[in-house]
Amino acid sequence: MSDEIAEELYDYSKREPRRPTPTDPDVDQYPIPMDVRRRLYRRQQELRQFEQRAYDLFMQNLVKGTSHLSLGMEAVSAGFAEAIRPDDYTFATYRGHAHTLSKGVSPGGVMAELLGRENGILQGKGGSMHLTSVEHNMMGSYAIIGAHLCIANGTAWSAQMRGTDQVTVVFFGDGTTNIGAFHEALNFAVIWDLPIVFVCENNLYMEYTPIDYITAVEHPAADRAPAYGLDRIVVDGNDADAVYKVAADVITKAREGGGPSMVEAVTYRHGGHSRADPGKYRPPEEVEAWKDQDPIQVYHSRLLRLGLPEQDLIEIQQSVATMVDEATEFAKSGQPPSPELAMTDLWADGGSSWRN
Repeated sequence: MSDEIAEELYDYSKREPRRPTPTDPDVDQYPIPMDVRRRLYRRQQELRQFEQRAYDLFMQNLVKGTSHLSLGMEAVSAGFAEAIRPDDYTFATYRGHAHTLSKGVSPGGVMAELLGRENGILQGKGGSMHLTSVEHNMMGSYAIIGAHLCIANGTAWSAQMRGTDQVTVVFFGDGTTNIGAFHEALNFAVIWDLPIVFVCENNLYMEYTPIDYITAVEHPAADRAPAYGLDRIVVDGNDADAVYKVAADVITKAREGGGPSMVEAVTYRHGGHSRADPGKYRPPEEVEAWKDQDPIQVYHSRLLRLGLPEQDLIEIQQSVATMVDEATEFAKSGQPPSPELAMTDLWADGGSSWRN
């Protein structure tokens, strides 16, 4: 292939931009208590300010390895976090900072893990892409695309077998929908009527490729759900109220024995795929259109319309800023993992004795 042809084929910046389209213009009228909306706003602020600080630390060469931020995608995690219980299970991809924090894991412990310090939640051994806190039922961030969907079925099956009403929520990106494990997991969940919610965070790009360039349907998750007997559910992933309402419905359904659901939350990451990606393949007008629908700006404006004083929102922002500063100082105070930790937390010694 010539360089000219390759440039024409893969210069996605020349494509027709995809613009945000809210799924429910009447979302202001949802009967959501103001204390819930305050928590939703605070959670989005926590996720945004944490990720911005993680970016700053990466640029200072303090974050070890790469990192995948969810700046611009906060409403998805916040909405589901408000709808689940502490004993419910969650699974995430390598873009899992937000979902780990939303499960109640210490911001300082997560930040220290990003810095590879011994006071991190995995003692610096997991890093950005493998955040896990079994104590909080946050069952891991997975770097292998789609692998965690089948594992998530396991916790849902366990809850079903034990007779609890725990629900599993598993988050994944749009690119996962073209992986075999996506279809295997959906089929298994439906056959066994599992208490699980699949959540596709469709940010329109699978790494550097527009998802609509290589997928036969407009909505890669929701449009395939009916093939497995599930409802087609698409939600505005930049609107925390819309996400919360859908999340509450599908989680209640699963908890009451109604089986699995598939939710596609359409959102947009403000930056590139990872810190090594400047994201230049996206049309500039597309990026700007989505930033104009920034989930925190959208929610801030809504709360003002609903009568919450501006000073209350400022105090929330300032309180979160203090929390992020404290988390950063805690992380920086940690030491690098000691060499002795390399041989801890291992499943096997590499030999065959574990089979017996």
